[in-house]
Amino acid sequence: MDGTIFGEGQPCFGCAPDHPAGFRLRFRVEGDSVVTRFVPAERFQGPPGIMHGGLVMTLGDEIAAWTLVGLKHQFGFTSKVEGRLKAAVRIGVETEARGRIAEDRGRMVDLDVTVSQAEQVCFEGRFRFVIMPKAPSDCSAASSLQRGKPSAAIPGTGILGTRSGIPTPCAESATKPLRNSSQMTTLCRT
Repeated sequence: MDGTIFGEGQPCFGCAPDHPAGFRLRFRVEGDSVVTRFVPAERFQGPPGIMHGGLVMTLGDEIAAWTLVGLKHQFGFTSKVEGRLKAAVRIGVETEARGRIAEDRGRMVDLDVTVSQAEQVCFEGRFRFVIMPKAPSDCSAASSLQRGKPSAAIPGTGILGTRSGIPTPCAESATKPLRNSSQMTTLCRT
């Protein structure tokens, strides 16, 4: 799973594959978790050799968002964050971020996140997301996912569904890739 589901040129700092300064993260489901791995580049440092703490929080938020997408096939937005930086995240060292659903209350979902290097937890947090409201019932992509019937298989991904297992834009914008975050509101959601 990656940011290509939103169309080419989308601006997400965390997941856009062609963002000039972003993380360019890719994600995968592992059991009841969603995981990403990457090596922080020098451009992400605060103090010399250490990843900027705000960017560590950004990484946590990104894995939380994709945990929601990967496990619930829904979009949401961050409404609350509680986190603790426990150790420095080193530049140039493989980093794993992992998210899982801690509590699902329907419209609100709490997600537990860890960021680790060499099996040491460097950050742990809980992110509360509010699920975006459902799309109009005339959107066929949302309707097929709501019924549990994926509309397509994505070759080579092991993911069933429309464009990486989550809804595509609604009928009025289905032929146009999303170009900015304001267009996110036109997505079909389950």
